[in-house]
Amino acid sequence: MTETDTARYDLVLVGAGIMSATLAALVTELDPRLRVRVVERLPAVAQESSNPWNNAGTGHSALCELNYTPRQADGGISTVKALAISEQFQRSREFWSSLIQRHRPGMDPSGFIHSVPHMSFVLDDDGFLARRHQALSQHPLFSPMQYSQDHARIAEWAPLLMDGRDPHARVAATFAHMGTDVDFGALTRQLFGVAQARGVEVSLGMTVTGLRRQHDHWEVEFGSTGGGRAQAVLADRVFVGAGGGALRLLQKSGIPEARDYGGFPISGHFLRADAPAITSRHGVKVYGQAAIGAPPMSVPHLDARVIDGTRHLMFGPYAGFSPKFLKTGSWLDLPSSVKPYNVLPMLGVAKDNVPLEKYLVSELFRSSASQFEALQRFYPSADPTQWTKIVAGQRVQVIKRRGRTGVLQFGTEVVSSADGRIAGLLGASPGASTAVAIMLKVIRLCFADRLDAWQTELARLIPSSQASLADDPDAARRSLEWTTGVLGLSR
Repeated sequence: MTETDTARYDLVLVGAGIMSATLAALVTELDPRLRVRVVERLPAVAQESSNPWNNAGTGHSALCELNYTPRQADGGISTVKALAISEQFQRSREFWSSLIQRHRPGMDPSGFIHSVPHMSFVLDDDGFLARRHQALSQHPLFSPMQYSQDHARIAEWAPLLMDGRDPHARVAATFAHMGTDVDFGALTRQLFGVAQARGVEVSLGMTVTGLRRQHDHWEVEFGSTGGGRAQAVLADRVFVGAGGGALRLLQKSGIPEARDYGGFPISGHFLRADAPAITSRHGVKVYGQAAIGAPPMSVPHLDARVIDGTRHLMFGPYAGFSPKFLKTGSWLDLPSSVKPYNVLPMLGVAKDNVPLEKYLVSELFRSSASQFEALQRFYPSADPTQWTKIVAGQRVQVIKRRGRTGVLQFGTEVVSSADGRIAGLLGASPGASTAVAIMLKVIRLCFADRLDAWQTELARLIPSSQASLADDPDAARRSLEWTTGVLGLSR
């Protein structure tokens, strides 16, 4: 097949999760004439990290995640990260609201987002939570948040937390009624529905086997996941949104920027309860504090979930290990990702993070009874017979080169070539919740030549993309009021 015979696209997206769905919907709203194709190796979209049972669906908005407000050396609380993440989640809400107004009934908020209050809950509190509440509640994105140390008040918010608890225990909690639960699988399907109505092609059951630069474009080669003849398309730009599989594909592309990264898989599981007798009594998401030496993604939380219209509870996560980079990946994912150029950064991280490694190993050997005790610290009256174990989605912890060694890179990382013709996403939380903000960054990197022409439409789609809500309280209030109404959330 000659180059002139090969189908050409403005954008090819690898992977059919929330990131690719967001980018496909966003760019085709900005320019419906773009030719876009999505290639996914599994037989359906949203089957890895975007699947609702592979994540906690928190809708990360920093309302309850204590690791986003670290203590400072002087005892104060840093709110910088919390404000940034809250603002990014609000951009997601704005984009979803715009699509709903434009594409009803194709976009139905009742199918993917529900009002579920967010709580922080601290045992043996030393005043940290009160200081956090005071620092955050000055901003309109957090101002409705309530704080209490009163057992009766906390029991009104979340009865299970106080059932069977010592009445003299020193506890503290914050409660934010404006929290949400998001089914990112359902959202992904709706976003792809909008994108496909704009002409986006989605190819399922296709595995990308080659990424080669060809002058001013990329050749993307793929074939049936079950085997079969390979085919190729040409792309002006490529986005690799393949979750844990992104690192291998970026390495395959040969771009020098990918040589700065390694990855280490993080597995785990949750406990799940479905009995209405307890799910009807816990309608909140409750986040606690991570154990000393534990990574941020290990923060324990007891989450109310709404999936396919039914309420469930999830508690976790518990650490595990698998060398796979995807839940449906290969046992060779980790060893095959180690290259001469990233082995030293990976060894450097191993040397510098011995306490973390000891913590993870100790977690792997915890007994089921010991693991259940962690739930009972949240829910003292928990009954083991009402809970079952489910395997969580795989995450790949990013290791980034720094000089001759490497550092752990928490959060999400956009990796792009110098010319912006290919980009990919590495990392995990708070990824899905902040997908719109992340994809705006991808657009700035990969479509810099079109940004000026897209500014007016971007402002219509995502009003806060043009200014900071953290710096404009009036804009923050307007954004909250608008998106709360369109998304059908509790006021």
